[in-house]
Amino acid sequence: MGETETFLTGPDRPDDDLQALLEGATAPRPPRPPDCPDCGLGQDRYPTLHEGHWVLLEPGVSVPSHQLPPRRRWVIGADGTAINTWDAEPTPGAFCRVAHILVCPFPRADRQWPWPWGAAVRGENARRAQRLFDLPGPW
Repeated sequence: MGETETFLTGPDRPDDDLQALLEGATAPRPPRPPDCPDCGLGQDRYPTLHEGHWVLLEPGVSVPSHQLPPRRRWVIGADGTAINTWDAEPTPGAFCRVAHILVCPFPRADRQWPWPWGAAVRGENARRAQRLFDLPGPW
């Protein structure tokens, strides 16, 4: 009742920008390459439901949904849009994608990951990033 008047539309909708930031949908927009700005590793980039915002998802990593905390579960819709399922209880046997921001080898203070498999993915990303920038000798 009357709520539709309070919502703005378009890419400069302030709640979309804040929500995208909270969800980690901060990927560089096309045509820039889908590389992490922190570690330089290539990722899978998907548009989100927040207009004009994209998310980097860890390539080749799909985990049982119950192993990720709420608000960190991403699924890919039929149209190719990444959807954060927020607090929705995952169905038994459901899988989801992991945002790269959670397993980036150069974490910021707000990106802690207490689960062992997440730490393992972060460690592997650190090895990949090291190989990416560790050039063999002078040219």
